[in-house]
Amino acid sequence: MPKTKTPPKPKQTKYPRENFQVEAGKTEHESQLNISKLIASPELAAGRVIIAAEGQANIDKPSMLEELKRQSEAIQGGDMAQTEAMLANQAVALQTLFSRLTESAMNSKYLPHMETWLKLALRAQSQSRATLEALSQIKNPPIVYAKQANFAQGHQQVNNGVSPHNRTREIKNRPNQLSEVNNELRKDTRAPSHAGKNDSSMEAVGKVHGAEDQRR
Repeated sequence: MPKTKTPPKPKQTKYPRENFQVEAGKTEHESQLNISKLIASPELAAGRVIIAAEGQANIDKPSMLEELKRQSEAIQGGDMAQTEAMLANQAVALQTLFSRLTESAMNSKYLPHMETWLKLALRAQSQSRATLEALSQIKNPPIVYAKQANFAQGHQQVNNGVSPHNRTREIKNRPNQLSEVNNELRKDTRAPSHAGKNDSSMEAVGKVHGAEDQRR
């Protein structure tokens, strides 16, 4: 009987993995583009910081990147549970740091050491308060009020909050007023009229100039 060959066992993945996985493209250009997208992604930037902070901890890098992507997608979808938990825990941790630094200040024998510890303690307390404020804004976002403009058909526009009496007064106070009869500009009664026969001042001027012409 012919001997049957047993299929080779699939290569087992060794954890933790050190390299990030990148999807291969149809062309070399697409593959390089996928690598560039991964390098520029915020998830990879955060993963590099976490891995550097943890030091020699056994962290599976592809799994870390996958988890960071999951959290980003949850926030983009409106699920802020992870962010709220993060801020709440940060506030508690900063409060603990404030208490520890204050104890170190109280146990200091020298004034410069006490001042240094107290400055650090108050910084931790300030950061804890700022973290709680950020959490409060996420839970209760501020309400923005905006004036509404209602547009009717045609060229009419009605602005909410504007009194019709104020608009009427504004039209009446324009410099060039329209008459109520034929919509013509009103005459300015202060404008000088043409000189007539009874204008004594004009006649006197004419006599003086006439005398001067005869002398010449």
